[in-house]
Amino acid sequence: MKTSSTNEHFAVLLQRFFLQRLMEQRNSSDQTIAAYRDAFKLLFWYLQEKHHLPPDAVVLEDLNSKTILGFLKYLEQSRHNTIRSRNARLAALRSFLKYATHQVPTLLPMIQKVLAIPMKRFQRPAPEYLTREQMQAILVAPDASTWSGQRDRVLLATLYNTGVRVSEIIALKPSDIDTTRSMSVKIVGKGRKHRVIPLWKSTGKQIQLWIKHLDAKADSPLFPNARGQFMTRSGVENRLQKAVEIAAQSDPTLKERSISPHVFRHTTAMHLLQSGVDITVIALWLGHESPVTTHMYMEADLTMKEKALQRVQQPAQKTIRYKPSDRLLQFLQRL
Repeated sequence: MKTSSTNEHFAVLLQRFFLQRLMEQRNSSDQTIAAYRDAFKLLFWYLQEKHHLPPDAVVLEDLNSKTILGFLKYLEQSRHNTIRSRNARLAALRSFLKYATHQVPTLLPMIQKVLAIPMKRFQRPAPEYLTREQMQAILVAPDASTWSGQRDRVLLATLYNTGVRVSEIIALKPSDIDTTRSMSVKIVGKGRKHRVIPLWKSTGKQIQLWIKHLDAKADSPLFPNARGQFMTRSGVENRLQKAVEIAAQSDPTLKERSISPHVFRHTTAMHLLQSGVDITVIALWLGHESPVTTHMYMEADLTMKEKALQRVQQPAQKTIRYKPSDRLLQFLQRL
């Protein structure tokens, strides 16, 4: 039977997981904490909508395998989440339940059934990227006569130069730009890993002029929104979409294409690869934990494959037309 004490225990357990386990003990990044928070917000929404169970009535026993499987199905079918998003939510719930096994060992059999739920396999699509001509059309699309247009030009140029994630570029501050020794930008990536990326002279000059025009403090946003605050993910996506719509007027190949900031990231990687940059350097450039992740760009580059094929001499053999020797084979062949 569910009692107020068991519910209070769950609420306290969840708070300790975030405050002590994630923040204090593991020193998890803000992105990790936000992702785990969103997973539980969605779970509570599901329990209230589908099971008429408000958050203040949830107990740990409610997080059984049947409930979690129903929640994962709800994410895919009702919310139309991708398999990758579904797996990310499951990973967050798993992490909490592993923590709960040490706090409430009596529920270990129930929790083990949830931990046994596998991550769902999915087909990894080939990365989408832009040609140099398409990229150039987008970079010059924003109206430089307006404040927002100037910002967007510098923002898009920095995105292309660095190949950073959208979460990384919206967190940039003027203090992250180094103009003393060589033009470069300091990035704080996943897991708070730091990396330094060099800037082209053109990009560096754009950023220098923008910082001078911005007249902002060192710890203020490098790319602020209209209210002077850090831009949001959706804000960057909206500005990019506007630039693409303008660029499509001069480059029809951009019409009806879904171009996100992550497509810029893929484009940077592909252009580096096509320019002969070593794949390990590209992995460091993008902040990948392993060059294995970066191999997908080699698999996606058809031009490199065609060049490799041209180096191999074609086999000298006569073409022989196949003729079925059996009436049944002939019948099947005509189907």
